[in-house]
Amino acid sequence: MPKDTSIKSVLIIGSGPIIIGQACEFDYAGSQAALSLKDEGISVSIINSNPATIMTDKVIADHVYLLPLEPESIEKILQEQHIDAVLPTMGGQTALNLCIACAERGIWEKYGVKIVGVDLAAIEKTENREAFRQLMVDIGVGVATSKIANSFLEGKEAAQQIGFPLVIRPSYTLGGKGAGFVHKKEDFDAALSRGLQASPTHEVLVEQAVLGWKEYELELLRDSNDNVIIICSIENFDPMGIHTGDSITVAPAMTLSDRCYQDMRNQAIRMMRAIGNFAGGCNVQFSVNPADEAIIAIEINPRVSRSSALASKATGYPIAKIAAKLAIGYNLDEIENQITKTTSAYFEPTLDYVIVKIPRWNFDKFKGANRELGLQMKSVGEVMGIGRSFIEALQKACQSLEIGRAGLGADGRQSRNLEEIMHSLEHPSWDRLFHIYDALSLGVPIESVRKATKIDRWFLNQIADVVNLENELRRYSLNNIPEDFLFTLKQKGFSDTQIAYILGNVTEEDVYQRRKALGMHRVYKMVDTCAAEFPAKTPYYYSTYEGENESIVSDKKKIIVLGSGPNRIGQGIEFDYSCVHGLLAAKEAGFEAIMVNCNPETVSTDFNMADKLYFEPVFWEHVREIIELEKPYGVIVQLGGQTALKMAEKMHQHGIRIIGTSFNDMDIAEDRGRFSDLLKDLDIPYPKYGVAESAEEAIEVAHQVGYPVLVRPSYVLGGQGMSIVINDEDLEKAVVSLLKNLPGNRVLIDHFLDRAAEAESDSISDGDDVHIVGIMEHIEPAGIHSGDSFAVLPPFDLSDSVIAQIEEYTVKIAKALNVIGLLNIQFAVKNDKVYVIEANPRASRTVPFIAKAYDVPYINIAAKVMLGANKLKDFTIERKLWGYAIKEPVFSFDKFPEVNKELGPEMKSTGEAIRFIPNLQDPYFRHLYKEKSMYLSR
Repeated sequence: MPKDTSIKSVLIIGSGPIIIGQACEFDYAGSQAALSLKDEGISVSIINSNPATIMTDKVIADHVYLLPLEPESIEKILQEQHIDAVLPTMGGQTALNLCIACAERGIWEKYGVKIVGVDLAAIEKTENREAFRQLMVDIGVGVATSKIANSFLEGKEAAQQIGFPLVIRPSYTLGGKGAGFVHKKEDFDAALSRGLQASPTHEVLVEQAVLGWKEYELELLRDSNDNVIIICSIENFDPMGIHTGDSITVAPAMTLSDRCYQDMRNQAIRMMRAIGNFAGGCNVQFSVNPADEAIIAIEINPRVSRSSALASKATGYPIAKIAAKLAIGYNLDEIENQITKTTSAYFEPTLDYVIVKIPRWNFDKFKGANRELGLQMKSVGEVMGIGRSFIEALQKACQSLEIGRAGLGADGRQSRNLEEIMHSLEHPSWDRLFHIYDALSLGVPIESVRKATKIDRWFLNQIADVVNLENELRRYSLNNIPEDFLFTLKQKGFSDTQIAYILGNVTEEDVYQRRKALGMHRVYKMVDTCAAEFPAKTPYYYSTYEGENESIVSDKKKIIVLGSGPNRIGQGIEFDYSCVHGLLAAKEAGFEAIMVNCNPETVSTDFNMADKLYFEPVFWEHVREIIELEKPYGVIVQLGGQTALKMAEKMHQHGIRIIGTSFNDMDIAEDRGRFSDLLKDLDIPYPKYGVAESAEEAIEVAHQVGYPVLVRPSYVLGGQGMSIVINDEDLEKAVVSLLKNLPGNRVLIDHFLDRAAEAESDSISDGDDVHIVGIMEHIEPAGIHSGDSFAVLPPFDLSDSVIAQIEEYTVKIAKALNVIGLLNIQFAVKNDKVYVIEANPRASRTVPFIAKAYDVPYINIAAKVMLGANKLKDFTIERKLWGYAIKEPVFSFDKFPEVNKELGPEMKSTGEAIRFIPNLQDPYFRHLYKEKSMYLSR
């Protein structure tokens, strides 16, 4: 069936602010869907309250509504726009729930809007645990023994019938909220209460626990002719019992027999057809008994999911883009294959490589949190490695995490405490993967590790091979390693840093030079979805060690944009937004735009966003070889957060051109001591400070600058490690802790300006002129991290004198730092005097907020200035703002009920929303101001 010509305008519902369990994978899905529909000549409107996403940018949709995700906002849009259809499957559970709420109020019917991509009956069948269980029984699909409970008494009766251990799964929740295992009777009452409270319908499923079974996912697409294809099979490295968002996953499935896989395929197709007659995407999760390969269904999601983004990047098959076309009537055989451009989308991708996804956690931000993984998702992001083997992909994923690891092991970070290691194997947390390696390297038998972890022996054998290779490497020195053995190590994903560590007395650079002398370097293979059966047209690459290099270098002038790696608290989706605009600006300026990043959730790693995409770790060895191959005009590091900035020094040392502000000037801003010296020279006020390398020195400095003091390490992001202390005893503890975790670092001791207001300026400089794009005032006082503060644009309570000081200091600092591009400065204001806290000559989390609030193409302008394509005088920057815009931080404390929720200098929020108010008398603002700032002395 061809496109439904009655659909001329579509509303896409977004997922709102980033929270644990619902992150930037929906920004990717919504952006893909919008661009796909625009290609068909359809007018696209988007509602989303998240300003940090590229999805809410004018380059994506025709009409963007930055409004709260509630029925009243939907009705407002429908009154303004003629909308023919709504697509609610691209915004996670939030979008589906909003779609249901609007249907129940009769809003869609009132305005003649049809729901496409899913039907409401399908949502009910999948989210209502009892309805899902009964449907599976009816169609002959296995499920775990379970009972539904709508009350405490019903839950107790269900537990008595099923027996322990069991699982409690609340209905209609996201990211496993409220779910948990109960191993013994004494813990059941509390767990049942939590589950009932977490469910909006006060309903839970009490279910048999299939602990230790294997877990799999299938990604499906179906068209209106009832054709169904399987895009990807995904196997969880971790067994049942850990939320899929917290599991290491592998594609394609590694340990599944063909018989079991075919059975699973058939069941998944039967399930998708049974839940409703709709065209679109679906994610199905199964559990498999390792003893006899018996299969049971866990759940089915009739929408784009976290795994859909992973499967899209793993296969090169753009699931959200195709799902959007299916939703408006196309069939699979009528849609062009985005990779080959010669075949249709009615095919199942075939992979000749392996991908490994590893989640990224931020437990360091949640002191005292229970770090054991379970049914409730706790990770804040993820990375993906692509290789020709499982081990190569696993090592690359480890290198991508940015936790100081050079690979799976052999980097000086290993544990040798056997008791700690064995406890970790049985009680999984973020570091269990590394402890598996540690256990095997200490000689713990593979079978003992398998019994403790329930992880399939095939995976453990692969890790044991890594340990064996390391032991063999210890027999050699750098100069006598056999060439074929060194080549094997590189094929297995070993970094030069790991090889140097094992050999001892040599450096990463020594190993690199030895490889170079042997002519041993990475080659790049194309991600082509069809195992090279058909020629691929899409320049999307990963590295490996083989003969043929498929990345053909053009003679165009190139720019490489370094991405921000995995999402985490303090470095989130706003940097992906910046990178996308950097790519677009580079293309508009006539450059070939090349992207390097390893985050599968992001729009920047969409294979048609850049001229060329390298899905590689943002890890020096990988980045260096891409630069050596492509020989770019320069590299942009300003847009990828701290991840990219960390590369600047290495690039500077190797003579690689950094686009925009130089390394030295960025380093002055990053090094708190050098920056304070600069402020002193410029006669700009700043809090008194000193530098210490020991607790004794810190106490001495604190007495000089005066308590309270802010203690912090140099070169941090998201306020990591910062604390405010008021006496010698607390200071000593803070400094000892910092130096233990950051050996070799210097600690800065700043006088803390108590009861001061805080403000920020964001500006662009071209080296001659400085344009201040926006000045924001925080509602909370100084002392709460800017990422956790409510910020108001324009300022609501700063005097003309204060604003003049902010403007003067911004221009002075921009010129003193020779800024070319972006600059964010944070200020403290006390008694009408302005103090500079810090300056960041790079993209910051406030960039997209200001761009959306003022409707200014902020990053695009800055990127063109950085590239030297334009000067500021070439642009007319008009700021449009109706009233005031408020940046609202959003937290995920519900995942960690046991932690201290008090805010301070270390950032804890996971996302943000934007809200517009007409004036300062708005009841929302008055309540917020009273709640957040009543104790400010201005």
